[in-house]
Amino acid sequence: MHSHPSFENPPALGHEVVVETLERALRDRSHEAEAATVLVGSALNDDDGDFVEHWCVQVGTRAVQGSPLLGLAGLCLGHTARRFGRLGDEALALSESLAVRAEADPSDVDGLALDGYDDVRSFLHLW
Repeated sequence: MHSHPSFENPPALGHEVVVETLERALRDRSHEAEAATVLVGSALNDDDGDFVEHWCVQVGTRAVQGSPLLGLAGLCLGHTARRFGRLGDEALALSESLAVRAEADPSDVDGLALDGYDDVRSFLHLW
């Protein structure tokens, strides 16, 4: 019998849990893996686009250089653009900035930010 690894998208959690988890990870990098799961779950499944965008921006501006959360915040901004069809000016600027940083130095920002920025440009017709 062969078992194949399966990936399931994480669910959206309550906003108070999301805030608590992300704030903890921004203070203590040992909580980044949990924060990554929470951020992706929100970006893919939370129906409050403003909340999702706000926390992508918070993570993308406050995570330390080299944190995997930076690239993930960029990717999640792409998911947000796809799902809600809009991003505010700050989120747009951050998405581009994270992509530029990822291209310049992948040890600073993970390449996921490039995928996210591609999604932002595609779904918001910014080509």
